[in-house]
Amino acid sequence: MTIPETTSILIVDDVPENLRLLSAMLEQTGYLVRPATSAKLALRAARQKSPSLILLDMRMPEMGGVEMCQQLKADDALKDIPVIFISALNETEEKIKAFQAGGVDYITKPFQEKEVLARVTTHLELRRQKIELEAINQRLKELERLRDSLTHMIVHDMKTPLMVINGHLNIIQMFDAPALSKDGNLSLTEAKTATKRLTRMVSEMLLVSKLEVNKLVLRPALSDLVALARKAATDFWPANNPKKIHTNITSDPEKMPLSLDAELIERVFQNLLSNAVKYSPDNGTVALNIATANGQARVEVTDAGPGIAPEFHQLIFEKFGQVESGMNRQGTGLGLAFCKLAVEAHGGNIGVISELGQGSTFWFTLNLK
Repeated sequence: MTIPETTSILIVDDVPENLRLLSAMLEQTGYLVRPATSAKLALRAARQKSPSLILLDMRMPEMGGVEMCQQLKADDALKDIPVIFISALNETEEKIKAFQAGGVDYITKPFQEKEVLARVTTHLELRRQKIELEAINQRLKELERLRDSLTHMIVHDMKTPLMVINGHLNIIQMFDAPALSKDGNLSLTEAKTATKRLTRMVSEMLLVSKLEVNKLVLRPALSDLVALARKAATDFWPANNPKKIHTNITSDPEKMPLSLDAELIERVFQNLLSNAVKYSPDNGTVALNIATANGQARVEVTDAGPGIAPEFHQLIFEKFGQVESGMNRQGTGLGLAFCKLAVEAHGGNIGVISELGQGSTFWFTLNLK
């Protein structure tokens, strides 16, 4: 292994002979060694220039290795440095204290050169990999932030043209519908429905961005959860839908007053019903049930669709999460991600119960108080 010039090892031991022996082992391998005869000197040296790894004696006068390690882990600039304890004792209790203090490994005296080098090499490599992963993760977060900023900007700019399109469609429907053929009126209706759906998607994307950074201020008011569910089902999926899906709503009790942001929760209902209808077979039934238990209102939306494998139950609630189902890719877009953020903003929980070929039940809970 090629050792970078910046790789330094701080050895802390009050016995000079131990320092000389360990230094010789490591220096002949190519490591830069920095010896210290006390914990106080070692802490000062580490704060002046952070080492790549620390070999730390358990028992020293004034300050022992456990106390020094605790101070290292309490320092944000030093807490990630791997610490390997060294001791003449090979007792389980000693090892437990070392690991509880934050040590990553343990070497006993008398030193075995191959063992020392193997443990040092292993933990330096693990540290290197961790640093690389943190850098990659930071870069991914930055790319995600840039993507979200771009998406937010594009979506925000889409609102005005969508309003214009919808306005012109309304004008055509008001003044020119009688002159259109049956197919023309059907196309007009489908265009208005698609525009309404796209406008809702744009609004949801903006809401998701605000919910993610806690910038959306909830407007809670006393609302009837059951009434919201019925309104969502009626407004979003009228009785004459082409798939002939029957929506069955049951509740206990018939009225359920809760303090919540009615607009957000109604959108949650719309999204869950939309997904249930989308993946249900023609002439199927989507069941929506609302019940109370343990101080909570529990909502369940059940369909007879293809179902979702357990390994995807978390993925579908992530932004742009997609599920492979047979030959079809089921793109959940932002709908379920919005539902999760909206429900959690109200202090509730959301999830799914599903297996392949068994349909799905999406559920969420809200506190009654």
